[in-house]
Formats: sequence, C-alpha cells, structure tokens
Amino acid sequence: MKQFSFEKLLFWDDIRILVKDIYKFTSSFPDDERFGLISQMRRSSISISSNIAEGTSRVSLKDQAHFSQIAYSSMMELLSQTIVSVDLAYMTIENQNEIREKIENLSRQINALRKSQLARAKK
Repeated sequence: MKQFSFEKLLFWDDIRILVKDIYKFTSSFPDDERFGLISQMRRSSISISSNIAEGTSRVSLKDQAHFSQIAYSSMMELLSQTIVSVDLAYMTIENQNEIREKIENLSRQINALRKSQLARAKK
C-alpha cells in the first residue's frame, strides 16, 4: 500500500497519539462542555494532523510552510485550552503536563519542518 508523504514524517505517529490523548482526557469533562471546550480541543488536535497532511500535498514549498504554520498555531491553541482546562478543574495538572510535554516536542518538530520548507523555497 502506498504511503503518502505526511505518513512518512517521523513525528506523524506522535501527532496521532496526541489526538487520542485529547479524546481520552476530554471524555471525562462535564457534559455541558460537549459543544464548548471538548469540541474545541478535539478540533484543535485534529487540525494539527489535518494541516500537516494538507500541507505536504501542496506543490509550492511556501504553501507547505503556510500549512505547517497553521498546524503550529493549532498546537498553541490546544496548549492554551489545556491550561484553561486545569483552571476549570476539568484536567489535572499532571495530565496537562503530559500533554504539554508532547506539545513542546511536536511544536519544535513542526517548526523545524516549516523552516526547512521555507529554506528550500528560497533556493
């Protein structure tokens, strides 16, 4: 079976694990957050993986870098949402730290990908 370029990225599986973690942690949030914070956090995590996938399908390296930037921005949005989740006592600080560690690692890798895409675009 053919493997697409986003599936070949070394951090792709880590993004998928982050998505699963977000779904797991948000499943214990109050029901009245179903259309609020739960939905927003899940969409943010899915946006990370979706924008990496879409970006790698673009022909232009500048377009690829643009989608990598959007993925990075969604990562920061998710981090903010986890902080708010702790503030609201929906998530423990330990759970938030676990997610934060993954976000820090992935954000470095996504940023490196974006810089590489931009550097290759200038050649």
